[in-house]
Amino acid sequence: QHYFIQSNLRMSRVVSKHVFDFKPLGQYDEATAALESEMEQMMEAPEAKEMMDMYAALTIKDDPESDQAYIEMMRGFTDESMFAGNPAFQRGEDQCEESKLSVPTTHDGEYSVEVEVYTPKTLAAKKKRAAYIYAHGGGGVSLSAAMCRSPMKCTALDMNVVAFNVDYRIAPETKSPNNIKDFYEVVKYVHAHAEKLGVDASKVVIGGDSGGGYICLGAMVLMAEAGQTDWVKLAVIGMPMTDDYCFSDPLAMTVEERKGAPDTKKWWKLIAADFEAQKSSPYLFPGKASEEILAKFPPTIIIECEFDMFITEATRLATRLRREGRLLELVVIPGSTHTSLFTPGSESGKKLEEVLTTISKEYVHADLKWA
Repeated sequence: QHYFIQSNLRMSRVVSKHVFDFKPLGQYDEATAALESEMEQMMEAPEAKEMMDMYAALTIKDDPESDQAYIEMMRGFTDESMFAGNPAFQRGEDQCEESKLSVPTTHDGEYSVEVEVYTPKTLAAKKKRAAYIYAHGGGGVSLSAAMCRSPMKCTALDMNVVAFNVDYRIAPETKSPNNIKDFYEVVKYVHAHAEKLGVDASKVVIGGDSGGGYICLGAMVLMAEAGQTDWVKLAVIGMPMTDDYCFSDPLAMTVEERKGAPDTKKWWKLIAADFEAQKSSPYLFPGKASEEILAKFPPTIIIECEFDMFITEATRLATRLRREGRLLELVVIPGSTHTSLFTPGSESGKKLEEVLTTISKEYVHADLKWA
């Protein structure tokens, strides 16, 4: 059941500054092509092939035992060392202070959502800092705030903000909508305690990447329904999972979408408490939010890769948001993939850093324009 704030007043349309002029390459850039080739060669090793065959088999099975084996295997591919210690992120470690925050919640039992806070040393003495509240990726079923600590410290520097890295609960242990409510409660807390946290309440930005993009978009649905859009200045959403496009005919998909569809279908079914009952809900699929709800979203920037596995659904959502006057920018980084964008020190990753720096200058720390 959804609860809507009834209003006859339409929100003003936000105006894009059109600061990005990337041209599509139509092919991987050289660094991404080399990365893809290296990964393919690694997968040709007998042990790697055997492991990936086992993983692929678990992906298409649909029973509790296989689901648990899949989750254990997927989470086994990652740990806190995946970014930590990488020279590409050393500047963040050197130039940021780290603290922690616990946000008490009651929507799924009494539970405190843990938040890691990264403050650039240049902002430490200031009382009103811009804030970026972030949901990490991992398809909604893996990774953690701690695993994404190093790159997020660099993001805090690039955007000149205090970054709040939210350790929301993941599936299958926590189901929709309680996962998005964890993130929503942190946004609510930062808004309510902005002065105590040293945050400028007029410069609160929310965002997330990949599965974290879904988490953030779901929280935006909750805020829109409750008339709380003014809690945040804008949203920056990267390569987001948004809807059930992965369940459609693979013949119409891009190569990357077709390769990623089995995993993405698995993630959605693990996230849902009852997939059939929830498949029309914007709490599970934010891309299915009505025009009335989208029109109440905060001003939004969507960042995508030219060859991302979520490019179609993200572009479709961007088109709907633009029509409702809520899209600031759709940024598509040319020649890049989901993997290359998150590879430490990659050319795609460097472009993403430049994009975030530009967003910070043109939107986070500048006035927005309204029609």
